[in-house]
Amino acid sequence: MIRNPQRPGPMPYHRYRPFQDRVHVPEFDRRWPSARLEHAPLWVPVDLRDGNQALAEPMDTDRKRRLFDLLVRTGFKEIEVGYPSASRADFDFVRHLAGLVASGAVPDDVTPVVFTPARPELIERTFEAVDGLPRAVVHLYIATSPVWRETVLGRDRAEVRRTVHEAATLMARLAEARPGADIRFQFSPETFNLTEPDYVLELCDGLTALWDASPDRPVTHNLPATVEIATPNVYADQVEYAHRHLARRDSVILSVHPHNDRGTGVACAELAVLAGAQRVEGCLFGNGERTGNVDLVTLALNLYAQGVDPMLDLSDIDAVRDVVEHCNRLPVHPRHPYAGELVHTAFSGTHQDAISKGLARHAEDAAEAGIPPELAPWNVPYLPVDPADLGRGYEAVIRVNSQSGKGGVAHLLRTHHGLDLPERMRPDVSRAVQAVTDDTGREATPDDLRAIFRTAYLEPGRAAGHVALESWSTDRDASGEHRFRCVLRVGGRTAPAEGKGNGPLSALTDALTRAEVPVDVLDFAEHSVTTGSAGEAAAYAECRVGDRTVWGAGLDTSVLTASVQAVLSAVNRAYAA
Repeated sequence: MIRNPQRPGPMPYHRYRPFQDRVHVPEFDRRWPSARLEHAPLWVPVDLRDGNQALAEPMDTDRKRRLFDLLVRTGFKEIEVGYPSASRADFDFVRHLAGLVASGAVPDDVTPVVFTPARPELIERTFEAVDGLPRAVVHLYIATSPVWRETVLGRDRAEVRRTVHEAATLMARLAEARPGADIRFQFSPETFNLTEPDYVLELCDGLTALWDASPDRPVTHNLPATVEIATPNVYADQVEYAHRHLARRDSVILSVHPHNDRGTGVACAELAVLAGAQRVEGCLFGNGERTGNVDLVTLALNLYAQGVDPMLDLSDIDAVRDVVEHCNRLPVHPRHPYAGELVHTAFSGTHQDAISKGLARHAEDAAEAGIPPELAPWNVPYLPVDPADLGRGYEAVIRVNSQSGKGGVAHLLRTHHGLDLPERMRPDVSRAVQAVTDDTGREATPDDLRAIFRTAYLEPGRAAGHVALESWSTDRDASGEHRFRCVLRVGGRTAPAEGKGNGPLSALTDALTRAEVPVDVLDFAEHSVTTGSAGEAAAYAECRVGDRTVWGAGLDTSVLTASVQAVLSAVNRAYAA
């Protein structure tokens, strides 16, 4: 047994019971572990009801309408629009939607859902609200678990069953009185995950029969994890048990409504779909009571990242987030999956290096396959989806602070400023950047990186150092040998100098060596700059200056001038070290 050095904690954990002491979960041959997520369930956003009732400042009609329009544009086909018997604002919004039917604001393929408790007067109020809607789902709920029955309702199983039956009978009668409307029914045994499985089946099967459900007119049975009590696999077992034992299963849409009390709402929903659920209720970005409802955006994009069509349009994730933040008046966390400001951002050096190489490889693979990069298979390290698919650019994918490394710095200098550093130079530049970020404790923006690079590498090659060229020229004699003539300042001494070589740079290094500044060029690279001023060239030189090996850089409209600057930069950086 592996030794665990932790000691018993002081918290009174003995006050709490494990799930198996609170609810019986039958043992059976579960099948969900071998299932696969291969298609999207029916997503049902409850932001306008469940999410709204969790807000310190509930939405008014204008904010609700803006959110409803977003949900329609995103592709949701069932939308829970309110709890009309709970408040005048919710009632008025449902009536507002009924008044919009003729204008097409409630599309023919979108069905509003309304929520009601099992109380006759509130059911009647709910039906008043949906009058004029051509389609609606009326969602009946009641708490069914022992602790809620005994503590909250003060009723036993038979009394709760009778209440549900009476409420469902009233709903059927009120729906029959509206023959021109397509009104379907939904039932939620609230606190399903704490309710006896046989009692859940008894209630649901009774309503399936009472409402005369059929394959062409199914009833929805919704199984809420109202308060999470166990690991997601337990919820999956409970859902699969219901899935396999419900009567007239082909006439039932099996729905789930996970909350996030244990932080596992997304996992509960995914495993529930594996277990047989066909419909998932939740909120955009997980808003809701306490720790919130399951997050439909994360669920949908988790499917997308597995190559499954989520059947929603989240291609402009920032626009979706902006509307939700406005309507809820709550921010989306910057680390929120897929939608947070920082979720596609890497500060770590090793991550940045992998992402930079992955993006380059992706572009190469797409070019080789002859397809646009945005259609090529995605396989970039640390990025589960292409940020561009969600309407994001690549500018914020790599950001630099004191934890960053050579890959991130090089990537930003290349993508923002067109400076493609040689591979061997990148660690040196990274150290220069880290010296600044360590001192400031702040992130270095792309413009900051350019300024650091200019100070550390470009200025030393432009007469700002121990060695400077007051003037210089090059020529080549008839034999092809190059000559470099200059007025050279070394420290406080200025004198003419001349050198020869098989190229301008070798002639320059010869002139410097003759002036007692020994230098050899070990590596050299140059390229045209792809951003910024047209016609500029960048040059990079790794030089041995005395017993030191140093990198320098130059930037100019002349390739030769940039190359000379790069050598002088290396020389002056060696003297300054």
